[in-house]
Amino acid sequence: MHEIMWGLAVTMLVAAVAAQGGEKEDLNCLPPKAGERMFHAYLLGECQKHFDARRKTTDAFTTADQVLARQKEMRAKWLAAVGPFPEKTPLNAKVVGTLERDGYRVEKVIYESRPNHHVTACLYVPTTGKPPFPAILNPSGHNRDAKAGGGNQEVAQIAVRNGFVVLSYDPIGQGERIQTLDADGKPLMAGTGEHTQVDIGARLVGLCTAHYRIWDGVRSLDYLLSRPEVDPKRIGVTGVSGGGTLSSYLLATDDRIVVGAPSCYITSLERLFATIGPQDGEQNIPNQVADGIEHADYLTMHAPNPRIILAASKDFFDQQGTWATFREAKRLFTLLGLGERVDICEVPGGHGYPKPQREAMVRWMRRWLQGKDDPVTEPDLKPEGEKDLWATKTGQVVFELKGATVWDFNLQRAKAFAAQREAFWKDNPRAKCLAEVRRLAGVRPIEGKPAVKAIGRIEREGCSIEKLLIERPDEVPVPALLFVPKAAGKRPGGVLYVDGRGKAADAAPGGAAETLAKAGNVVLSVDVRGCGETAPAQPKGYWHNEFPLAHITFHLGRPWLGQRVEDALAALGVLAERPEVDPSKLSIVGIEKGGPVALHAAALDERLREATIEQSIESWMDVVATPQAKAQLNQVVPGALACYDLPDLVKAIAPRPVAIRNPVDPMGKPKAEAK
Repeated sequence: MHEIMWGLAVTMLVAAVAAQGGEKEDLNCLPPKAGERMFHAYLLGECQKHFDARRKTTDAFTTADQVLARQKEMRAKWLAAVGPFPEKTPLNAKVVGTLERDGYRVEKVIYESRPNHHVTACLYVPTTGKPPFPAILNPSGHNRDAKAGGGNQEVAQIAVRNGFVVLSYDPIGQGERIQTLDADGKPLMAGTGEHTQVDIGARLVGLCTAHYRIWDGVRSLDYLLSRPEVDPKRIGVTGVSGGGTLSSYLLATDDRIVVGAPSCYITSLERLFATIGPQDGEQNIPNQVADGIEHADYLTMHAPNPRIILAASKDFFDQQGTWATFREAKRLFTLLGLGERVDICEVPGGHGYPKPQREAMVRWMRRWLQGKDDPVTEPDLKPEGEKDLWATKTGQVVFELKGATVWDFNLQRAKAFAAQREAFWKDNPRAKCLAEVRRLAGVRPIEGKPAVKAIGRIEREGCSIEKLLIERPDEVPVPALLFVPKAAGKRPGGVLYVDGRGKAADAAPGGAAETLAKAGNVVLSVDVRGCGETAPAQPKGYWHNEFPLAHITFHLGRPWLGQRVEDALAALGVLAERPEVDPSKLSIVGIEKGGPVALHAAALDERLREATIEQSIESWMDVVATPQAKAQLNQVVPGALACYDLPDLVKAIAPRPVAIRNPVDPMGKPKAEAK
């Protein structure tokens, strides 16, 4: 068997040989396109269990004490999910330019949210009235020009004209803070794409993109409160879209913020997942669905501090979810005796921060931070040119100041874990280490025997192929092809073949699966969930098909990779019980995305006596070190690098042999070629 595995790399070169003559074989086990939404539907069903349980809990509240107890529980879960935050370090803030305008001035500011990690911002300060003034923090939405566009200037100008100091700041990946630049300072990625790419490495080190975004907001608030013009007891936050997201996050995180007005974001996760699906990396919090944290909790975690939802009738964020969230928040605020402190303003039109919303926001802020409650009318406003608001000369702070990026922080954290990982495996019994691997990856025990449904049979020279469906209760079915040699002689060994490209990739006549069978092995080639027949269709508007589903798995605390490992272990049980197979001679082959699946399966199940990994990544450290890692979300185990990397699994499998063939880098290119 070992010699056959070692020869597999050569066989792979001719794996896709086309069938000679006759009709093309149908290697599918499911009806056409039937599997495209299976995994998605499964994940939505799993989420719904949590949504229903959460609703049952909150609907039963009848007292203020119950609301306050939930507040305490949700705050703890929230901070655990988005943390741990670093110690606060000097902001080293500098005002690098000023624009004098009628009734206010705009100061262009740079400060450090982390050492040598620069935030660019504009501070709007009234030049009439008596300080200290109430203040509003304004995180930007996902517009490319960040603080200079997306309605942010209009928000700041109407607020400053009404007696508020306003700090509008650039997020990472936007405005002057794009993190990935070429040698000439031109962006390699930006916006939501960069946010999701950051999320890949951040998850591996136990963080998430939201962690960095929230901390920028906390430190921006620190800067705002450092200004003598600001009254630290009268602070509000508002932003639209991605800025609405950050406004909501900051309302849940920082109790120094008294008043909130998130725009065009608040809906519910339940309706979000059922409609447009999860958005970019920053908008997905680890274990959020499993922990029962919904959009309503952003409003109620610090109730009864005043909150208003700013909504748009034709927003792509579902309004059914928006109003359900408002009703829950209103009821819980009412139980606290202050129902008037939560409200909603829905205006006609689509996604954005239009004039009627801005007027409602300022009136809400004036009511609670200035003690005035009268209509606000927005005058004609004149936004500045984007470059006029730059705090840098080049328009990119990383290029100009050569500071640290979030990629640097991910990699620093990963490297800092190296000694911890080594000690983990050295100081603990192997069984304890593997139990932690299983926990982090979310690999549950396989309960009972899977059902095996025969779909059809194909006869070839030297082997037959049984088309099977491997089914576990309430799980995604696993389509499989069982290659049985016709002249095996004595009881042959079994090979579990996990190909990330799909089971059909190496199943053609003359391909690797058939070659292994003709060499005297029973081969079970499977489509673990999200591969082959159950691969999701390309969602409209997304840059790859793993993006939304991977994030739902993180919400559930059950990473996609771990679910695939479960599928592989269930299939292994089927293979081991085949009467043709010698269960003492089982091995596994993992191709491409199947590589990490095979490593986990072999480490967790000693029935597998050998493993061969082909065309796969070798280490998650490589992934963290590669900003433009390609389609890696479905291969991530959150927090894994605190305890293990893929090479640790190879060592855990020893002394059973593991062959690594033709490894690829996180961009999908052959490592040998990259070198």
